[in-house]
Amino acid sequence: MTSQVRHDEAMGPHTTYRIGGSVASFVTVEEVEDLAATSNLTGDVRAVGNGSNLLVADGRHDIVAVQCVGALADIRWSDSPEGVTVVAGAGMDLPRAARRLATDGVVGFAWAVGVPGTFGGGVAMNAGGHGSDMAASVSSVVVWREGSLVTLTAPELGFGYRTSALAPRDVVIEVTLRLERGDAAAESERLREIVRWRREHQPGGANAGSVFRNPPGDAAGRLIEAVGGRGLRVGSASVSTKHANFIIAESDGVAHDVFALMREVRRRVRDEFGITLEPETKFWGFEEAL
Repeated sequence: MTSQVRHDEAMGPHTTYRIGGSVASFVTVEEVEDLAATSNLTGDVRAVGNGSNLLVADGRHDIVAVQCVGALADIRWSDSPEGVTVVAGAGMDLPRAARRLATDGVVGFAWAVGVPGTFGGGVAMNAGGHGSDMAASVSSVVVWREGSLVTLTAPELGFGYRTSALAPRDVVIEVTLRLERGDAAAESERLREIVRWRREHQPGGANAGSVFRNPPGDAAGRLIEAVGGRGLRVGSASVSTKHANFIIAESDGVAHDVFALMREVRRRVRDEFGITLEPETKFWGFEEAL
C-alpha cells in the first residue's frame, strides 16, 4: 500500500485561501488500490486537489479528504486517427498539463494554463476560461464511487456552466481527453497571452479565483462593483480592488469572515438587481447555506 493517512489535518495549507479548519483524515493515494483504505476511515469522503476552489469552515470536520498523487497525478498522450488521446490522473495540475501539451504541438487545451486546479476538480466543476472548458475535450472519466470504480462518458457527466453531474463524494481518478495536433509555437504563444492577461486583470494574494459564476448575459464582477463591493471588508476578508469577483483572505484570517463577505456581496446584488449569484466556490463544513 502506498497511501498515507494523517489525522486531524489542517486544511489551510491545502487550499489557496490558506485558512480554515481541519479534517478527521487526510489521505494521499498513489494507486487505485489505495482507495480501499478510505473505507476503514470514519467521515464523509471528499476529493481535494490544489484546493484552489475550496473554503473549509473553521473547526474540525468529520471529513476524509482524498488527494491523488504519484501515478494518479501524471499525464500521457498518444496519436490516433481520431486525433490525440490524452489520459491524465486526477491530481495532475491543469496549467502544467497545458504547457506540456502545447510544447509537443497538442492544441486545444491552452486555456487551462490559467486555471490553478487539477483535472479532478476541473471535471467536477467543468472548469473553463478564455473561450473553452473541460466539456469541450473530455471524453470519459473514471470515478471512485461508493467503493467501486465507475467509468462515465461525457454525456453522463452532464456538463453545464461550471457544473457537472458528479456528486460531492465522487472521487475522480482519471480523465481522458480528445485533442488535436497543431502548431506548437502558436499554441505556446497563446499560453503566454493568457498568462499575461491574468496577471494584468486578476489579483494575487490568498484567494480562490472567481467567487461567483457569471449570470446569463452579465458578469458577476460588474454586478459586485455596481453595489459598492470593490474593496468591501468583513473582518480578515476583503473584496479585491483589482477584480470585484475575487475575495482576499489575510494570512491570519478565518474562514467565517470570507463566508460572511460572500454572503454580504450576494445579498447586495440580489437586493439591487434581483439576481442571486451562484457560487463557484465549494464549501466544506458550513452548517448554513450561503
